[in-house]
Amino acid sequence: MSQDKSPDQSVKRIAITGAGSGLGRAIALRYVRAGWHVAVTDLQTTRAQSVAEEIEQAGGTALVQTLDTRREADFDQLMSRLQTEWGGIDVFVNNAGVASAGTAAETSLEDWQWLLDINLMGVIRGTRAAIPLLRESRGHLINIASFAAIASAPGMASYNVAKAGVLSLSETVRGEEYRFGVGVTVACPAFFATNLMDNFRGAEPQQKDMVQKLMSRSSVTADTVADDIFEAAAAERFLVISHRESRWQYRLKRLQPEMFFQAVRKATRSFVERKDKA
Repeated sequence: MSQDKSPDQSVKRIAITGAGSGLGRAIALRYVRAGWHVAVTDLQTTRAQSVAEEIEQAGGTALVQTLDTRREADFDQLMSRLQTEWGGIDVFVNNAGVASAGTAAETSLEDWQWLLDINLMGVIRGTRAAIPLLRESRGHLINIASFAAIASAPGMASYNVAKAGVLSLSETVRGEEYRFGVGVTVACPAFFATNLMDNFRGAEPQQKDMVQKLMSRSSVTADTVADDIFEAAAAERFLVISHRESRWQYRLKRLQPEMFFQAVRKATRSFVERKDKA
């Protein structure tokens, strides 16, 4: 794919993990429309290459790298390439993630470790690797969390914990890196159609079906979330909640936490009762 040997400093540069599909792809194409160079990274090289081809067909410039968020060396290699080929980076997006379901007591330690290593430690690795270049450019860090970080619904223990960690990490880094001119945005979308279910672990068939229905019925799309993220980062806004209902739920939890808890318990009662009978 295209590489700039003498980088044009007037062109903005973004790198995205998990950009080979879903929200990562939508973010990549949104920034291309704004004239940005986009580094497309993904665990699956063919997916990354496919999105890079879309970018170049649209007249943009893409850099492709295979990246496993569990490998610190992959991040180091990416940052080295970004510095050498593009002269740095202006925005870095920690987007790659997987999903799982299961209670805190019943989720195996293996599944806990698998999900936390990707969804939380992967974001930590990406953040640590990107910060030096973001300091140089006074750039922006974007982390993709989930409304699960706020709702903490029963039956999604490891996913909730990982995404809550991403939210907390984002707020912490925002305070730490402010003096270096680095901005932070964290996105907490609820259900929308994506390929997150491809590697879904630990779900009962009924629960997996329910999640897929909620995703397919959502009026919010990956493009919607990508637009919201683009606008929030440009405006230096921290929190992005794309779903209107979720924004009201967020306010409810802040103002009336016990009422919010009771609402969540009522909404998930059928799942909890089914687990009790099993």
